Amino acid sequence: MASFQTNAIGPILVSQAFLPLLRQSRAETPLIANLSARVSSIGDNGIGGWYSYRSSKSALNQLTKTLSIELARKKPAVACVLLHPGTCETDLSAPFRGNVPPGKLFSRELAVSQLLGVLNGVTQADTGKFFAWDGSQIEW
Repeated sequence: MASFQTNAIGPILVSQAFLPLLRQSRAETPLIANLSARVSSIGDNGIGGWYSYRSSKSALNQLTKTLSIELARKKPAVACVLLHPGTCETDLSAPFRGNVPPGKLFSRELAVSQLLGVLNGVTQADTGKFFAWDGSQIEW
């Protein structure tokens, strides 16, 4: 339950709280961006495990996708995307760093920079999509 509260319910409640401000935005593409993880992809799951984390992030994906469909019908439309930051140097990744290929373990600062680059290219046509740190789309 803690994983679902943190990874799915919390981000959607934050999105809900910001909607009035986003609807007043003068930005070309008002945007909600939620942090997910590649392990939430059902199609990309080749090793199993991580049940609560994986499923809580999958729930976030579904909630964000559903929100994207609803908000696309509103005026002004608000784009909703999901982002995978890559494997970052955090406590969460510490036990698994030995399996990370060289050059694919990112500092938090680099991950943020990469994700901002992805977000700078997002348009309303991208609403409901799931992007990796390099801008590639991740399968559901």
